This record gives sequence, structure tokens and C-alpha cells, in this order.
Amino acid sequence: MQQYRGIECPERRKRLVVLVLARENRWVLVEALAELNTLAGKCADESTWPLSDDTLVECLDTIHEAAQAVAAAQLHLVREIDGRGLAVAQHASSTPVWLREHLRISIHAAKRLVDLARAVDQRPVLDAALAAGVVNVEQATVVAAAIQDLPAEVGAARVDEAEAFLIDQASQFEPSILRKAGQRILAHVAPELADAADAAALARMEQRARQSRAFHLTRHGDGRVRLTGWLDEGGAAVVNAALDPLCAPRHDDAELRTPAQRRADALVEVCELATRTEQLPDNGGQRPHVVVTVPYDPLHQQLGIGTLDTGGRLTPEQVRQHACDAQLIPAVLGGDGQVLDLGRTRRLITGPLRRALELRDRGCAFPGCDRPPRWCHGHHIRAWVDGGPTNLDNSVLLCGYHHRLIHRGHWIVRLAADGMPEFIPPAYVDPRQRPRRNLYHHRT
Repeated sequence: MQQYRGIECPERRKRLVVLVLARENRWVLVEALAELNTLAGKCADESTWPLSDDTLVECLDTIHEAAQAVAAAQLHLVREIDGRGLAVAQHASSTPVWLREHLRISIHAAKRLVDLARAVDQRPVLDAALAAGVVNVEQATVVAAAIQDLPAEVGAARVDEAEAFLIDQASQFEPSILRKAGQRILAHVAPELADAADAAALARMEQRARQSRAFHLTRHGDGRVRLTGWLDEGGAAVVNAALDPLCAPRHDDAELRTPAQRRADALVEVCELATRTEQLPDNGGQRPHVVVTVPYDPLHQQLGIGTLDTGGRLTPEQVRQHACDAQLIPAVLGGDGQVLDLGRTRRLITGPLRRALELRDRGCAFPGCDRPPRWCHGHHIRAWVDGGPTNLDNSVLLCGYHHRLIHRGHWIVRLAADGMPEFIPPAYVDPRQRPRRNLYHHRT
């Protein structure tokens, strides 16, 4: 007897995984997924050029609908992993960080996966709509956010009504329009509360903007760095006020700059002004600074391409531009890039030794961690109190989370034969205890 999972069990409130067969009381998720993978591969291998226009559209609709069902199944797995604390058990700092490393996706995509998995876990109807292809992943995210924003006094019945209404609207509207419908949903299901809720909604928007404020610099590997983030209205006003005087066109412009280019130049100029002041706090035991590693050809007295501590690269001309107003710190590198000399070593991991660690580790050295150098501590591999020296061969950069983890004694850190740090996991993480390295910072 075959039975399909995908039903809701009201008495236990336990959602079952979609499209998994049960034979003789044994759920066979692995077999179902293997079959799914095989069928998907066959679809990908098929030629599309012989198809008629109508068939092309029909196939696209079918695949899109199936993709939403697969997405629902993936969310169930992510939610179970998150609920079990599997990521933390394997010493990742969070489930999104573990997903990024395990699935090799961006941290933003990983966070969206976890957030949506938690949301559909609380909304079985939305979960079923996603599995059936009635809504897509983007629409499900919008509906979940709109439902979450409803005030508690609305009551469970009208929350369900709002959810059903938005799911129905999803058949007509793409996510941005659906989001606007979600913002007005209270007037549809509880008009007597709508006016009183406007002020509270504005307060929630302000609080959310404050809590979700963020700023990200994402290197694309093609010489460009993407700026993304969120500010609340007050913070955006301050940024606008600082940038606006520097955004005006200049008579001495060598090229005609677009408004967007002028704003980008203004942001860099504001930061340059800030670094010249004495008001910025110390960072890692030293003044804020930019570290550039530059090969030098003594025969021709020429600078080569410079490498930033973030992994980005600069042309020789850009290196000279940075060097015009900077304190130069010479670094001698071996053939494999190992730092051989970077000034006088001190007892504490600061100054030249700190810069040497930043050049070598480029950030937290723990496997999978993406924390940059400025967020890291200098850690003695062999403790100072046990006679460990303060030098490059006995030091490693670790973020606060992984610094505390190493001190608990479960993981072992050491330097490999090539002078790079590697970590031995405990047996309950990897029974074979194979050494691991952080490849994130060395991806370029």
C-alpha cells in the first residue's frame, strides 16, 4: 500500500514531508529524491528547439510549478536542520553560515532559506500552497511577512482569512504588487482596526528599519565591489547630508560623471576625510589602516600589482596613489607568499605581528568562517602562560565565537608544513578527524 506524505495532522500539528512514499511503514525520502534527481537530469538533457511555442510555455509552467514543490521540500529539511541545532553541533556560528558552507550559496540566500523555512513551518496553508505551486518562493516570502505584521488583536480567524486572500492574489500579481496588497490587508479583514493600526505600523516600520540596518561590501572578483544594505530614515538623512556637498559636478572633472558615479566618489571621499582625523577608535590595537602587499622588482625599480588585505587587487598606479598619503610598512614575502619579516615582534599580538597575521590568514582562520581581520583576535596556538612565544609561527586569527570555541579544547589548531593554519575537528564532528582549512578568505 502506497501513501503520500503532504497532509496536515491536526491532532499532532506535525507537517509531513512532501512527495515521500511510505512502504511498509518505512519512509523512503532518499529513494524519492534519487528518482527526482534522475528525472530532473533527463529534463535538462532534452533539446528544447523542436518544441512548439505553446509546448515551450507549457513546459516552462510545469517546471516552475515542480520547482516550487521541490523548494517546499527543501524548506522542510532546512527547518528540521535548524530545529535540531545541527549547525551549532558542528560548531558553525549559525544555521545560515553552515548552509553557506555546505551548499556553497551566498550568506544572503542562506538567511532567506532559514527565515522562510521558519515561516512556512508556522503556516501550513502557505506551506501547502507553495508545495502545490500556487505561490512561488518570492510570493511566499511576501505573504509570510504580511501575516507576521498583523497585530495580535486581529485574531487567528482573520489572520487565516488574510493568508487565504493573499494566496489568492498571488495568482494575479508578482511579488512587488503583492507586497502592496499585504500592506493594505488589515483594511480588508479588519477595517475597524485599520485606522488605529496605522500609527502602530509606522512605529513597527521604524523599529524594523532600525533592527535590520546593515551595510555589506561584496567583492565580485572582476574589480568591482558591490555595496548593499539598509538604513532607517534618520540614518539615511545623515548620509545624504554628508554626501550631498561632495556630489555636485566639478569644473575640473576629467570625465563627465553620472549622478551615481558622483555619489560613489563622495562616499569614498567622506571615508578618506574620516581616516585623516584623530577621532576614529583603534582597530585591532592600531589606528585604522589599509594593508596593501606589493611585489617590488629591485632590478627595474618597479612596483607590481598590489593585493589588499580584503583580497582585492590594485594596479600599480592605484598603489602609488594610496602611498602618497600613507605610512609605508615593508613586508618581505617568501616564494609561497609566507610572511618572512614584517618589523619587530612584540609580546602582544599587535603592530607588525598583527599585520603579518592579517596578510597570512586574511580573516578568521576557522574553517568556513567569513569574519574579516578587523573582527578577529590574535590567538596563541601554544598558550603564552605555557611558554608559547609571540611570533607568527605560534599565532592565528580567530573571531570571538571561534576563539572561545578553541579555548574549550574540542578543536585543535596547528600550523601545517606550508605555514598555514589548519584545524583538527573532534571525533563527534568527523570520526576520521581530517584536518580542515578556511578556504573562504583565499578564494581569490
